[in-house]
Amino acid sequence: MTTTTASLADRTVSRIGYGAMQLQRLHDRRGEAVALLRRAVELGVDHVDTAEFYGFGFANDVIREALRPEDGVLVVTKVGADPDPGGPLPLRLAQRPEQLRASVEDNLRSLGTDRLPVVNLRRLDSGPGLRADGDQIVGLDDQLAVMTALRDEGKIGAIGLSGVPLDGLRRALPAGIVCVQNAYSLVSRADEDMLRLCAAEGIAWVPFFPLGGAFPGLPKVTGDPAVRAVAASLGVTPSQIGLAWLLHHAPNVLLIPGTADAAHLEANMTAGGITLDAAALATLDAVDPRSGEAPAG
Repeated sequence: MTTTTASLADRTVSRIGYGAMQLQRLHDRRGEAVALLRRAVELGVDHVDTAEFYGFGFANDVIREALRPEDGVLVVTKVGADPDPGGPLPLRLAQRPEQLRASVEDNLRSLGTDRLPVVNLRRLDSGPGLRADGDQIVGLDDQLAVMTALRDEGKIGAIGLSGVPLDGLRRALPAGIVCVQNAYSLVSRADEDMLRLCAAEGIAWVPFFPLGGAFPGLPKVTGDPAVRAVAASLGVTPSQIGLAWLLHHAPNVLLIPGTADAAHLEANMTAGGITLDAAALATLDAVDPRSGEAPAG
């Protein structure tokens, strides 16, 4: 059995939180979105991951409406991109220091608070998705300078990183990094050394795409025969096995699976109670992750 809590920004939180990106699927059913988030809190979620560019601010609006101070939920947001409703993609890069500051202000307004407990700086150095070009190619030191200034001003409480390589994390350690979000799963383990460094430094490892498969060429955890076999033997779903393996793999792992469906939410939360014995872990650990390395496009 794994531990049920871990540290995030000097807070002890449940190891399974909620990623708010999927709330945008309920854009025309706001009441359902609020009810889903309330249900997450009832199930024990006490940290939520969001961004202003999730649904052009919709996710933040729902969080503002649904969460109450007495819930004690730690809200983690991110900067590095902004909503772009009229663009070819729903977001545009916002990597320059003045854009990072403006994005923090946008999140403060939409979340209705005067302080963001944790803000992740979304870099574009690694993992699937966009790559910076032109004036969006900005040095990490310049970005950390403005993030540190915002922390000193009290507008953010702590700094996290997302989409960073190992050398970037090492350079950023003096700034006091509390969490790292990179693409990582059972079938995509290119960042194993970074996970270990985070564990040694007391930094939470919060993988996005924890079940893979979000981009073409990125394999799905649920399609792996070993995962399916272990799931069948335990009477659970392959998705639950993928999440349970992450929790067993390292004690500093926190999960933020997202969903717009209440039943799926409950299944995700149940993954925290799945025990993987030595034989099951050996089977899963033996899965070859090399084909799961994310494309650079």
